[in-house]
Amino acid sequence: MGAADRGDSGNGPAGGSPPLRVLVVEDDPVAADAHGLYVSRVPGFTVVGTAHSAAEAQRLLERTAVDLLLLDLYLPDGHGLKLLRSLRAAGHTADVIAVTSARDLAVVREGVSLGVVQYVLKPFAFATLRDRLTRYAEFRATAGEASGQDEVDRTLAALRAPRPAALPKGLSAPTLTAVTRVLRATEEGVTASAAGAAVGISRITARRYLEHLVDAGLAERSPQYGQIGRPELCYRWRPGR
Repeated sequence: MGAADRGDSGNGPAGGSPPLRVLVVEDDPVAADAHGLYVSRVPGFTVVGTAHSAAEAQRLLERTAVDLLLLDLYLPDGHGLKLLRSLRAAGHTADVIAVTSARDLAVVREGVSLGVVQYVLKPFAFATLRDRLTRYAEFRATAGEASGQDEVDRTLAALRAPRPAALPKGLSAPTLTAVTRVLRATEEGVTASAAGAAVGISRITARRYLEHLVDAGLAERSPQYGQIGRPELCYRWRPGR
């Protein structure tokens, strides 16, 4: 499981246990800050560092005890699972929650074999990550000898049977998927009006979904000039996300 010598700073889990140390590994600074903020809002966890590349993550792990990596799989200097293989070969035993837009089930299987205990697909809301972290803490809190198969099953269920992902109030997963597809299919970018027309929703509703993607670090916005009146915002899928 996690690295030894966990610190005693921060707000620990119930019972006075030390907080679980988390290293955020995410190449996008905005997304990294958001993920770190999310982690800090969950009782029993503390962020001990942020790395924007595989090399930076390795350097931090050489001098910082870590229980859990919040790991993006698409890093500028290599795939996240390549980093994880290297860490395992070096003896690092921290668990991993993969935070990624990767949906390849072969990657998921390989990740599980390397110690990825949960996957959180982008874009996601705070409640989604909070649920995964809470379940991971429950899993870590179990100790002693199991009384039987039922207890073993209950322990593993904390990791393998996550609750449904939660989006901000008023947003639905099917509509978010539809807006995401429109955005990714338009290299030059799309306005809220155009996205709404393509999906069959209002401009205001489309803008809420587009802003959610921006907040999640998956899209970017810029003003679109050239028309009379105030410029309209143009949204683009972020390269490499």
